[in-house]
Order: sequence, then structure tokens, then C-alpha cells
Amino acid sequence: MAAEIQPKPLTRKPILLQRMEGSQEVVNMAVIVPKEEGVISVSEDRTVRVWLKRDSGQYWPSIYHAMPSPCSCMSFNPETRRLSIGLDNGTISVSCFLFSWFSAHQSRVTMILFVLELEWVLSTGQDKQFAWHCSESGQRLGGYRTSAVASGLQFDVETRHVFIGDHSGQVTILKLERENCTLVTTFRGHTGGVTALCWDPVQRVLFSGSSDHSVIMWDIGGRKGTAIELQGHNDKVQALSYAQHTRQLISCGGDGGIVVWNMDVERQETPEWLDSDSCQKCDQPFFWNFKQMWDSKKIGLRQHHCRKCGKAVCGKCSSKRSSIPLMGFEFEVRVCDSCHEAITDEERAPTATFHDSKHNIVHVHFDATRGWLLTSGTDKVIKVRCRLIKKLSIFGLI
Repeated sequence: MAAEIQPKPLTRKPILLQRMEGSQEVVNMAVIVPKEEGVISVSEDRTVRVWLKRDSGQYWPSIYHAMPSPCSCMSFNPETRRLSIGLDNGTISVSCFLFSWFSAHQSRVTMILFVLELEWVLSTGQDKQFAWHCSESGQRLGGYRTSAVASGLQFDVETRHVFIGDHSGQVTILKLERENCTLVTTFRGHTGGVTALCWDPVQRVLFSGSSDHSVIMWDIGGRKGTAIELQGHNDKVQALSYAQHTRQLISCGGDGGIVVWNMDVERQETPEWLDSDSCQKCDQPFFWNFKQMWDSKKIGLRQHHCRKCGKAVCGKCSSKRSSIPLMGFEFEVRVCDSCHEAITDEERAPTATFHDSKHNIVHVHFDATRGWLLTSGTDKVIKVRCRLIKKLSIFGLI
């Protein structure tokens, strides 16, 4: 019966449960400890902090450990309680009871993942290197040089595919073996650098956030090259998380905006923009079409594109604006007059909800067991939010 429940779009305002302050510098990452009233954070001030809930109901840093270099990223495995930390000096620290160290990169570690099934630690660095190590011995198993500094890293255990997003806007897929890797493919869809990646192993889709303010959903499992754009941010997307039980994507922006996308709807690809020397509606020449301007004795017009059909149109023939949520346009965008008339009110119904975190988010973590959403920001603050979804009898972000 549980599989038949269809989650509905979330519209209500999330409740702020806790606000944690204590770090002297930016909190680069933080995670909620499942089944416990605790949070683990790493910061530029070189500290690893464990925040535990006191009798007063407030969270305080109960455990404090200073590292030899600023902490740039972390990966926490809830099953083994193993904490892997990447440092600014290129070192990786793996801790279960005691910290063990190994050198992984020549400069700052940008992303890190611990793979329990293989006992691997995957990492990327500012040295443009992707590497994987044995988590028990620290032995380097292999590496790959990326086209630019990587800022997104995801791994699929079933296929052993690793996804790497970098500052050039490219996503690279590698097939990892014990001591070597094979390049599967690379693809590009963003006009800015990739800032975050998120992998759904069930639907087999990859989400990428970018400095171009957009999120793209890549259909990896379908092998059809389908890419769905999601436009709902006014600033660069800096963090992504996915709630599999409700099929909702959570994206966070540099302006503090949190967007919760309903991915349980049939979305449409945006059309390719067509090329033309004249408006494909009224046939008026564009300003570079000198021959038609001379023949018709008319001044050329500026070219625009309809976001719905992709046709090249002039400003007069695309004077209307409309949201197209099923194409990912939650904000109003330019459409030609005929497409504006064809779009129904049902098609304009939003498929995402918008919230203001009131801080510049650099990392997000979603605890599906309780529906708690944690955000950490450049303001040195950690915030935890929640809301109860009664329809599903579980917690979820709304």
C-alpha cells in the first residue's frame, strides 16, 4: 500500500527547529546524525564539532576537535559512524574511533565520498585530480585528471560509475575498477560551472546545479540523452539534495533561496533554439539580414526566442510572458503570442515551492527518516528545519 501513495506538492512554510552558531569561520559542511539528536560540522576554522541536544532543548558543541588545516569537506556514513574529512592541505582524514591520515591531493580537497561496500574513499581536489583510495590502508588505487577543478562528486555502487562535475560546466562519467578507470562519456548543458551533483539510484537520474542559476536533470538510466532544465533560482545553485520517498529535489541558492521541486510529474525537455534570418511569425528581417532590409526598405529587428516552441521571433511577436512549470520555468519567461494563447491555466500550475533560508547556503543535508533539512552557510550558522506530512505519515520538508 505504501508504494501506491502519491506525494503531493509541498506548499506550507517549513518550521525552523534549531539555529546553531559557534564556528569562527564558514561552516563548509554539516550532517544530521540519524536516530540521534546530533549534528556533525566541519569548518574553515579547522574544527570538527559534534552538536548534541541538551536538556534545555538547544544544541551545543559537545565534542570539539582541531585539525591541522581548514576542513573543506566531509562524508559521514551512518552505518559505521565513519567520518571522512578533506582538508585544505590536500590531506584526507578517516575516523571511526581514532583519526588516520593519508595525503590525497597536492592542494585543497574539494569533495569527498566514502563507499562502504568497496571500502573506498573518493575525492577531488583543486589540483584537478580525481582519486580513489583504500579507506583501510590509505593506499592510492587510481586517479584521473579532470578538465577543471571539480566541485561535484557522486557514485553509483551498482555500476561503479562515478560522476564528476567541474567549474568548466562539464560532467564526466568514469567506470571504476580496483586499480584503473575507463572514461564512459562527458556531457555539457550548463553555461556556467557545475557547483553540485545529486544522484538518484532508483530512477537513475543525475541532477546538476550550476552557477548559471539552473538545475539540469540528466536521464542516465534511460540512455536517451534526455536533459530537463529547472529554472527557479535568482542566484547560483550551491547545494542539492534528493528525497527519494517523495521524489522531491531540494536545491539551495547563494541568495538563501530553497526550492523544493516535485519530480513526480511528467516533465518536458526545452526545445532547441532555431536559427533564422527573419522572424518566424511575421517574417520581419533581423538586424543582420542586410539583403531583406534593403529589399523591403525596413530596419532590422532584434532576435528573441520563444521558450515554449524555440522559434526565432521579434519583440512584437513575443510581447507576452508566462511560466511553463512542466518545462522547468517556474518564473515567467518570454513566449511567442501563439504559444501564450495555447498555454492553459493547468499548465501554469507550479510544480515547486519556494522558501527563504535567510543565509547564503553552501551545503544542504536532508534526513529522510525525520524529514529534517539542514543548511550551513557562509554566515557561520547551521539551521535545521522540518514539517510533518500527515498524508504520508512521515516527516518531510514543506
